[in-house]
Parts: sequence; C-alpha cells; structure tokens
Amino acid sequence: MLRVASTRFAALRTHNAAFGLTRPFAASAAADEVYDLVVVGGGPGGYVGSIKAAQMGMKVACVEKRGFLGGTCLNVGCIPSKALLNNSYLYHQAKKDFANRGILGGENVSIDVTKMMQAKTDSVSALTGGIEGLFKKNKVTYVKGAGTLTSATDISVELMDGGKQQLKTKNIMLATGSEVTPFPGVTIDEETVVSSTGALSLKAVPKKMVVIGAGVIGLELGSVWERLGAEVTVVEFAGAIGGAGIDAEVSKTFERVLKKQGLKFKLNTKVMGVETKPGGGASVKVEAAKGGKEDVLDCDVVLVAIGRRPFTDKLGLENAGVKMADRGKIEVNDQFQTNVPNIYAIGDIIDGPMLAHKAEDEGVLAVEAMNGAHVHLDYNLVPSVVYTHPEVAWVGKTEEQLKADGVDYKKGNFPFMANSRAKTNADTDGFVKVLTCAKTDKMLGVHIINSQAGELIGEACLAMEYGASSEDIARVCHAHPTLSEALKGACQQTATGKSINF
Repeated sequence: MLRVASTRFAALRTHNAAFGLTRPFAASAAADEVYDLVVVGGGPGGYVGSIKAAQMGMKVACVEKRGFLGGTCLNVGCIPSKALLNNSYLYHQAKKDFANRGILGGENVSIDVTKMMQAKTDSVSALTGGIEGLFKKNKVTYVKGAGTLTSATDISVELMDGGKQQLKTKNIMLATGSEVTPFPGVTIDEETVVSSTGALSLKAVPKKMVVIGAGVIGLELGSVWERLGAEVTVVEFAGAIGGAGIDAEVSKTFERVLKKQGLKFKLNTKVMGVETKPGGGASVKVEAAKGGKEDVLDCDVVLVAIGRRPFTDKLGLENAGVKMADRGKIEVNDQFQTNVPNIYAIGDIIDGPMLAHKAEDEGVLAVEAMNGAHVHLDYNLVPSVVYTHPEVAWVGKTEEQLKADGVDYKKGNFPFMANSRAKTNADTDGFVKVLTCAKTDKMLGVHIINSQAGELIGEACLAMEYGASSEDIARVCHAHPTLSEALKGACQQTATGKSINF
C-alpha cells in the first residue's frame, strides 16, 4: 500500500532549493520564523502528518479548531463508538448468552448509561491527551483555532481564546476531514433528532429508535442501542445493508444475523419527512422507494446516518487559488499536491474512502512527497470494517465488481461453523470469502464476516499488497486453533478446489 523511493535525501536537497530552503528543516525556531509546514486539521491524517514531518526535521505547526486533537474519529466517531460497541456487547452477552455458557445470573444484569458514557469519555480523553504528548515529544507547535488561508503561504487563525494569530509557511497540508451530511428538510437537535454525535451521548436508552441509513454508522450505532434495550428500525433507500463496497453475499448474511439479534429493517424505503412531537419523540414518514403504501414510524429518537461530506467551508481556498473537484472535494495529483504546488490535501476532503486509516497513510505519504520522494497509495488495498457483532471486513474487489469488469475469477468460501476456535467460542456466524484470478491465482478480494473480522483482514491486506496468490496463504502454517485458519481454508479452496476441514 505504501511505497517510497530510495532517493529521498537527494530529492530532498532539490526540493529545499526549489522552495528557497538553504538549510535542513529545523525542529524548533523563534516564533517569528517561517514554518516549513502548517497542517490545517488535527484529525488522524493531520496529526499523523504533523508528527511525521517533525520526525523528518521540519518545523511544523498544526492548527485544530476543535480544541481536542484526533478529529471526528477520536472525539465523536471511531473511538467513542467502539467503546460503546464493546461495552454494549458485553452487556448483551451477559443478558442473553451467559446462561448458555454455564454462567448464571445474567438476567439480573442492568446498565448505568451515565457510567457507560463516562467510560467512553475517559478513553477519548486519554487518547487525545496522548496525541498532545506526542506533539510535545516531537516539537510540533499546536495552535488551537480555526485556520483560513489568506494566500498560498499565509494562514490566519481565529484562536479559541478570542485572539488571532498569523502563520507563515513554506508548505500547507489541508486535513480538515468531513462533517455529517444533512438530511433535506430535517433539523438535527442532537436530542430527539440526532446525528452520530448525538447518538454517542444519549442520556438514556430510548424505547424506540429509527435509524435513517443502513451504512456503517447507522448499523454500528443502531446495534449499540438495540443491545442496550431499544427497539431499533433501520430505514434504507437501497435494497441492501452495509453501504457502498460491501459484497452482496456478505450483505445478505449480515442482514440475516442482525435481524436475528433484534434489528428491524425497512429496505427499498425512502424517508419523506421527520416531525418532532411537543411532548417528546418524533414520527418518521416513509414510503416504498418505487412508490407505494406510506407508513409512519413513531419513536423516541431518530438517528440521521446518511453519510458524511467533505469539510472545506471557510478555509479560504479561493485566496490561495486551490482548485476544487466534484462533490466539494479538493483536486490533488497522485502525490497529494493541489494545483498550487506547495499546498497538499489528504483525508476525507480528497477522493478515496472516508476512513481514518486511509487519512493516516496519506498524511505520512504527503509529507514524504513534499520531501522529494515519489509515493503511492493503492486505494483498492485500503480495508473497510463494520464494527458490529459480527464484524464485517473486506479488502479488494467484490464479486459484483469482478463480474462488471469481466474478470475470470475463482471463489473460496469457508464457514466459521467449520472452524475449531469459532466452535469453542460458540460464535460461528459468518464465513471467509476469497476471490482470486482464475489464471494466475493472484488474490483479488477477501471478505470476512465474523466477530474478529477487523483483526483477521490484516493478513489479507498484507498478502494482497505483496501480490500473493491464495496458494501462498494456503501453504503458510497457521496456529491451531485460531480463527485465522478460516482464511487458510478459503485459500485452499481457490488454490486446489478443496479445503481440508470443509
């Protein structure tokens, strides 16, 4: 996924000369000196890029308006949602599954939502504080405020304390991330009608919740509140769950498992409007996507989870002459440069999946590119994970994409009900699906649905990055008993037509 040329230091000297740098990048300097790099945005891409740049000897400042580093992911996204997903699953398991495992007393288990939310907040605070510590360790200047480009080398910062600060820099990295996509005609108050941010901070378990959107965010947060006792109905305009990029066979299994857990789905259905009620709660008016009977869903909380959009508002891009692409994104080349050579952009504001780990890699690569290296990121090898239970993870192509591209492929499918570790864990939902080139056996896609899918996908990413065949994985000795043996079994099928244990 990440490849950097070995001529970096020679190229660095050329790059320095081109930008008027007559000495190596300094890690510290007087306040009135020009920065080598100012990063606008302290999310996963921005803070990682800042640290990488400092480690390469650049004098760096990172501007973050939130007042807390880590961006959406750490503060109101990936991290807090995973805390709630984990703890709500433990509660659900104690309540519903412990008796089957010989652990009695589960029915008497109760929850303290306030304490659960505090545990989530504590984990977030520890991590944001950890990033600040890394900034200090690497001598990155942290500027708390909203940054606006006034030229290609100047940034004006509206400081959180009310003042203003002017930053002058040789390079700029834009890493401002994304924001919740609003639903036309629906007002989010973060109490009755909530975005993902509000859904992470509800003060009590709603009796009924309607989730608009069956993508990753809607399914994860819908799962949290369903486990804690809410009756959750997910409304989706499309005919399948999981969002863009999910394999159809995986999506069908995923839907079946989540229904068994208690989630309700209204697919091929569009939301016509949401009305809040004076005494509390809301009503969601829906109808069949292709026209048909209308219905009204009454609930206590509505979660709007129809996606995210790039955040490029009020950045002053026009002052620097930065060119925009479609859908509010910034146009960059394969080295993450905008049309203004010293301004780079990464993460959710450029093309590619809106994922924290994708932004992190881009932050590192953009810094290496501005230091003269030729870099490359293969977006086909960026993994996706849905952190429900079971988890869903994939990398590479789906069957549908291979068919559309006319690729002759083979498929291996190994169910976890035939895996020893899954059996002993009494957690056998799901399978591993491997897609390979019919002629060369090169791995083209891996799709996993299992409680540990997010961890298991890493082996597939590594194999595909280095061009492995399924036979390569089939011949690697995997520890027994482990869930990873299911990937080996699926690869045995594509490589030889048969697996040993299924």
